[in-house]
This record gives sequence, structure tokens and C-alpha cells, in this order.
Amino acid sequence: MRIHPGKDDLEELTAAWTGERFGSGRPRVPDDVLASLRLATTEEAWGHLFQAGYVRQFAGGWRETHPGTVIVGRAVTAQFLPHRPDFDGVVVAAGAREGHLEGDRQNSWVIETLEDGDVMVVDIFGKIVEGTVVGDNLGTAVASRTGVGAVIDGGIRDLQGLSQLPGGVNIFHRDVDPTPIRGVTLAGINIPVRIGGATVLPGDVILGTPTGVAVIPAHLAAAVAASSEDTRVRDVFGKQRLSERRYTSAQIDVPTWADDIESDFQQWREEQNA
Repeated sequence: MRIHPGKDDLEELTAAWTGERFGSGRPRVPDDVLASLRLATTEEAWGHLFQAGYVRQFAGGWRETHPGTVIVGRAVTAQFLPHRPDFDGVVVAAGAREGHLEGDRQNSWVIETLEDGDVMVVDIFGKIVEGTVVGDNLGTAVASRTGVGAVIDGGIRDLQGLSQLPGGVNIFHRDVDPTPIRGVTLAGINIPVRIGGATVLPGDVILGTPTGVAVIPAHLAAAVAASSEDTRVRDVFGKQRLSERRYTSAQIDVPTWADDIESDFQQWREEQNA
């Protein structure tokens, strides 16, 4: 057994991605694409993904350590299962072979792998009591390593401390409890996991907004960024033309504009970029 899949395994798992990769084999969506996606809304991202056939890419119903703070980053996934002694023994042995210290809690193994721009995505089957993946100490480690945060389908503790993490960081979670994490075993890092109704692969781009968490496959991230930018620009144009009373709402608030409005938009866009 391996805690971390091999490079070849990750490349096979994420074969749709043809761009740059980390040394581990995880997709590395470019920083400029991440920056563009920080301006996207959940609805813009979801709309493009839905049209592309990815219809289960959203999970809602979260609490946040920093409500309203949008996060965007590359997923590092992890899954925990209910503790079973024989399986846990196998995991501890595998972790030792891969350089993890037996005395360290297995949730810290995940944090050790994080890099700048990552989002730690943890499936701990919605466990709250004794399912607290991070408190203020490990949360500080996540924040310092990633500059982004985490999505935890389970619990956290020390909310008062976590809420004081620096700006730009946010941890999406299901609920808060004072108990420490226990009664679980790490099943793997950078493996497919389920968050709500969405499947997350390592290297997917996580877009966390007040609406919820959108999971953008790495190979679609650039297209989603471009599509959301186009939507934002069209929205500015449409509102301007409505305020000028050039067009009616019935003409603007449609999926596809008439040819004369589209031509007007393209000319307007060229003028804005001049």
C-alpha cells in the first residue's frame, strides 16, 4: 500500500491535463489562470462546467472561518475512514516507509505535502465530533504553507484562533467541535475523494465563494477563466446599454444576443481595449 500515489499513477488519474505538473505528477494549473478565476462567480464557473458535461461540480452548505473571503487554489486531496485497527496498522507502516513519523497525527501528514497556492481538500465523511481535521495550530500551518486555506467535509476546532488567520485565507468546513481528531485512519493523499456531491481529483482548481465550493477540473480551468471573464465584460456592456436605453432588458437578458447587438458589443470591446 502507498499513502501517496506514484507519479505515473497521478499522471494516469489526471490524463486529461496536458500542461505542467509538480514533481509528484499532480497537475499545476498556471498562476495566471488561478488569478483570473479569483474574479469568477460560482454561477459563471458552474455554467461553463455544466455545458461541458461536468454536472456534479458543486458542493454547498458550508461554514467558513473567514466568511465572504474567496479562495482559489490547486487541490491536494485526502480521505479519512472510520478507524479499524488492522487497516490502521497497514497505514502506519506505509507512512513510515514514505517518511512519515509514527508519532505524528495522520492529519499532519497531509499538511506536510502542501505548497503555495494549494487548497487542502479533506473527505472525512462529514464527521464533526472527533472529526476536527485542524485547530488553530494546524490551521496556521495550512495558512502559512498555502496562503489559501482548506475545504474540510467534516469538523474543525479552535474557531476563535482560526478566525484570526491572516486575510486571504479561508477554511470551509461543516461545523465546529472542541474534541480532537480521533477514531479515523488516513486512506490516502492525492487520491479521488468525494466532497458533498462532487468528485475531486488532485490538481483540480477549487473555487470557494460565499455560495459554496466549485470543483474545476484542471484541464478546464483556463476555459472557465476565459468564459467567466467574457461573461463579466458582457455584463458591463449590457448594463451600460440598458442605462443608455439603447436596448431593452428583453433584448439583453437572453442567452444569445441578436447579430446587431453582438456586433455592437464586439466594437465596444475593441474600443475598451484600445
